[in-house]
Amino acid sequence: MSDDDGAGIRERITRQGEDALGKLAQDLLENPLINGALARAFEAREKAVQAQEVAMGALNIPSAADVERLTRRLRSVSQRLEGLEDGVDRLDQRLGGLGQLSSVESRLASIEEGVDALTRELAALRQALPDGIAPVPREQERLDVESNSKRK
Repeated sequence: MSDDDGAGIRERITRQGEDALGKLAQDLLENPLINGALARAFEAREKAVQAQEVAMGALNIPSAADVERLTRRLRSVSQRLEGLEDGVDRLDQRLGGLGQLSSVESRLASIEEGVDALTRELAALRQALPDGIAPVPREQERLDVESNSKRK
C-alpha cells in the first residue's frame, strides 16, 4: 500500500467519522428528552450560581464580579496616580529650572558688584586728576537746548 492510498483512506475515515458525529449531535439536540434535560441542567446551573452568590454575600466573601469591579477601579486609580506622578515630575523640573535662575541672579549680582567697583575706581581716578575739566552736572547733561530756545 502506498502513502497516497494511506492518506486517502485516512481522509475518508476522518470525513466519515466527522459526519457520524455531526449526525449524532443533531439527533441528540432534536430529541425532546435530551433537549429538556439540557434546559433543566442550565436552569439548575443558574440557580446554583445565584445560591453561591447569596452564600458568599452572607459570608462577606466577594464574588468574581466584585473582584472584577475592584480590579477595574484599582486600574483607574493607578492610571490617575501615574498622571499625578507625571505632573509632580514636571513641577519638579520647573522648580529645578527656577533653581538655575537663582544661579543667574547670583551671576547678575556679581556683575553689578563689578560695575560698582569700576564706578568707584573711575571716581577715584577723577579725583586724582589735576584740576582739569570739571565734569558736567547730570542735570545739564540732559538739558535740551533746542526746546528751551523755542519757549523764549
